[in-house]
Amino acid sequence: MSEGGSGERRVALVTGGSGGIGSAVSRRLAADGMAVVVHYAGSAASAEAVAESITADGGTALALPGDVAEPEQMTALFDAVEERFGGIDVVVNTAGIMLLAPLAEMELEAFDRMHRVNVRGTFVVSQLAARRLRRGGALVNFSTSVTRLQQPEYAAYAATKGAVEAMTLILARELRGRDVTVNAVAPGPTATPLFTQGKSDELIARIASAAPLERLGTPEDIAESVAFLAGTGGRWINGQVLFANGGIA
Repeated sequence: MSEGGSGERRVALVTGGSGGIGSAVSRRLAADGMAVVVHYAGSAASAEAVAESITADGGTALALPGDVAEPEQMTALFDAVEERFGGIDVVVNTAGIMLLAPLAEMELEAFDRMHRVNVRGTFVVSQLAARRLRRGGALVNFSTSVTRLQQPEYAAYAATKGAVEAMTLILARELRGRDVTVNAVAPGPTATPLFTQGKSDELIARIASAAPLERLGTPEDIAESVAFLAGTGGRWINGQVLFANGGIA
């Protein structure tokens, strides 16, 4: 069993926990013995399925809803987690959306949608985590390797993730004395519906071959990085962006 400093079971909240990476993260943290709250915004059935799969494997999990960009809803979510489990030790922000277009053609409405979820949502959840994570806790935000790759059509998306990196690195310094780590994981191309949507098989194969390991990442690859940062082995990693991309950048 994963335990905090007081010997209690550690508790993790995974935003976007029903998504491709979020579900893998939820299952991986549960495998480490954490009680996991699988957050969702739109797909209750998917989140419930993830929670049920964790429970079926002997773990502890429940699915709870909320809009990450709304402070009242996220405060209620944190309240519910604390009421159910007594506290929160790990927060993982996998919730995000990706809309692609050349900068000159990107609709402002699409940019605003991404900013609301990726930037405002990360800010709202990070603020609550900063106030309420227990000692020995960890906050793991999500960036992207595209901030280094500079690929056409990704300007607006990468801009939102650049903001996430800035918040993450500064918050780590602001939490001096709290014994809480704050890091970000920056995946490269990962085989999730978010990545493969709208791409031809030929394009996916070409992207996969770009990495020295000559494959796409898997949600489980990314979950391992999160588990490291959230676990005892990552306690000396703080204020960093971990690029989990197989060497593509």
